[in-house]
Amino acid sequence: MNSGKTIFSQIMNHSEKQRFDAVVSKYKGNFKTHKFSCWDQFLCMSFAQLTYRNGLRDIEACLTAQPKKLYHMGIHGNPTRNNLANANLNRDWRIYAEFAQILISQARTLYQDEQPFSIELDNTVYALDSSTIDLCLSLFPWAKFRTTKGAVKVHTLLDIRGSIPSCIIITDGSVHDVNIMDELIFEPGAYYIMDRAYVDFRRLYRIHKSLGYFVVRAKKNFDYRRLYSNPINKISGVRSDQIIKADGDKAKINYPEKIRRIRFYDNETDKYFEFLTNNFEIPAVIIAEFYKNRWKIELFFKWIKQHLRIKKFFGNSLNAVKTQIWIAISVYVIVAIMKKKYGLKLSLYTILQILSVSLFEKIPLVDLLTDTSKIEVENQNESQISIFDLLET
Repeated sequence: MNSGKTIFSQIMNHSEKQRFDAVVSKYKGNFKTHKFSCWDQFLCMSFAQLTYRNGLRDIEACLTAQPKKLYHMGIHGNPTRNNLANANLNRDWRIYAEFAQILISQARTLYQDEQPFSIELDNTVYALDSSTIDLCLSLFPWAKFRTTKGAVKVHTLLDIRGSIPSCIIITDGSVHDVNIMDELIFEPGAYYIMDRAYVDFRRLYRIHKSLGYFVVRAKKNFDYRRLYSNPINKISGVRSDQIIKADGDKAKINYPEKIRRIRFYDNETDKYFEFLTNNFEIPAVIIAEFYKNRWKIELFFKWIKQHLRIKKFFGNSLNAVKTQIWIAISVYVIVAIMKKKYGLKLSLYTILQILSVSLFEKIPLVDLLTDTSKIEVENQNESQISIFDLLET
């Protein structure tokens, strides 16, 4: 079935080129382009992600070393350094952002049956957080962060099932995390798990009015008035389960309704946690479990920084940086789709290592990955553990 197709072209078959072309037409990405299309750009940048290239010259050297195989990889344009640089500078980054969302939607459908919690739950559970990527301010003057330091922030809404990003917003480092809540459309019945940085009662009340649920860690100086307490089971780690109302001057105005406050002791870390939520029905210990699963977004950020090329950029413009990040996310999602479709037990890290040295080969992709499915990756250090390893334990 895949006779004559390279491993790289088989990987890219898991993306929907027809829908990619529709997005390109929407933004007129190939306008006055004859020799190096948006699809050529996407394939070359995806190749760079999968093979851990360090720069545009590196990409050009690797691809032009195999000129007879480029056609079989789907690359019809000339992958020179100048063509790539001009494409990253001028092609609208929204093409790759919108295409990534198409892939994300496909991946979320595949992973929707995963159940990471101790109870059956039909609701979607999201974790919201951001990660900062440091940049040199002299090279990236638009990436304002501090006086002498530049950065971009990758704000991510992560679906806990499958650890698939549902929404990603890229800003300069000066944008505060809580402001991103204004950009989100909250789903009725969904849970949004956040840390202290997102405690803003006006915005939390917007989630409540949208019929969504929030679980957020309370700030230490939170001023409240207890109305009554629910019975608790201390064996579960729950120390208190209270119904309260915010007592600060602004908080009372911004969130006029009742809130549930849960105090929980985690014996693994020997720490106490205080959570605020607008859900009054679900057991308190499940609220703590939701927050514990929030760390999957931290693992997601750590994973993509270590295994994808989003810390060293191939261009200095805002457009080039956003293009590279979105294509990196697309590659991550494509490999996650493959993992699910083929039912692979290999970690995502191991899959990427195998693919990185096999892209020019012409053997069935499923054979390449399933023949190595019995391989045990020994002595994996912490930097090599994928989020999928953690989901399977």
